[in-house]
Order: sequence, then structure tokens, then C-alpha cells
Amino acid sequence: MFFRRRSSFTDNDLLSVIEACRTNDVRAQRTLFRQYYSYAKSVCLRYMANVDEADDVLNESFLKVFQHLGSYDTSLPFKAWLRTIVVNTTISYHRKHHKLDTVSLSPVAGNSPPPDLPVHETAVDQLAAEEILALVQQLPPIHRTVFLMHVVDGYSLREVADNLNANEATVRSHFLRARVRLQELVTTASSSSKRSSQYYEN
Repeated sequence: MFFRRRSSFTDNDLLSVIEACRTNDVRAQRTLFRQYYSYAKSVCLRYMANVDEADDVLNESFLKVFQHLGSYDTSLPFKAWLRTIVVNTTISYHRKHHKLDTVSLSPVAGNSPPPDLPVHETAVDQLAAEEILALVQQLPPIHRTVFLMHVVDGYSLREVADNLNANEATVRSHFLRARVRLQELVTTASSSSKRSSQYYEN
């Protein structure tokens, strides 16, 4: 009788964990999932409207990770590769469940984008990171996706356009729309926070 040889890996040696995952070692897969769960979940929560959707995307993302580990170049940062899979999975999820029609997106009326207004630092400083995330999640899916890909995850507008199968001018318009709307949300939330603070002080 032949016994299947178990893969050998060390929890704190990422390359050995990845190599074991490539042999479908369940223990190694659990280890990789456990080590990168929080990071991947944080990315999902940024892009999705609620925790349930984030969990759906998280599970699907790790399934893709294990399916495509063979194509991962170990000379490159694993987190960046994982983030790309998670972001692409959020895009697919939005297309499927939120009618994210990135092909027929149209620029703002008259091809004149809204002014590129900065978000006031004083207003942002008055809000916690969780509050800012909640405001970003109030943006329409396409605006939220474009904004997060460009501002948070560092994609150029050209790269965002390529990922969304849209032209760069359209993506830029949606990015500016997102910034203007976020400016409004931050200002409103900051004013509310200030009023609440004054109420309790009195």
C-alpha cells in the first residue's frame, strides 16, 4: 500500500507555504488563508457595500488564489498579487449583482467634468478611518470602484480603464464625480460630528 506524502512547509516561510499549496495541501491552504485573511478582508470591505457581500467576495477570491497559484511569480510581492485578484473579483461581483455596465459608461454631460475639488484636510481629520470608509461605501458602485482603485490601491487611471474595459476619459469623469460627492459627504459628516461634540460639551 502506498501512502501519500505530506508536504513540508513552515508557517513563517511564505514560499514553503505557497509550494505546499500548489500540491493542494489542505493544511498549507488553511495557513495561507489564516495569514492573509485580515488583509484580503480589509480590501473587500472597502469595495463592497456590506459585510455579507465582502464575505462572498473574500471566499471567491481565495478560491481563485488557490486555483491560480501556479501562475504566481514568487519573485514578486504576494500581497500585491493577492490584492489584484481581490480587486478583480470585486469588479466581477459588481458586474454580476449590481449591473456594473462598464462598457456603456458615459462621461459627464458635455464632456465637461466637474471641478477637481480637494477634500478639506480639516474635515477629514475630524473623522475616524471607519467613518471615512462608511462614506466611501455610500458612493455608487462604479464611482466607489474607480475611486478606490486609483486613490487607495494605486492604479493609474489608464490601468483602471483597462480593468473596467472603459476609456480613460470616462474613468476620469467618474473619478472626479466620486471626489465631488465624497467632498459633500465628508463636509456633511464633519459638520454633524462637530454639532454632536458641541452638544455634549454643553
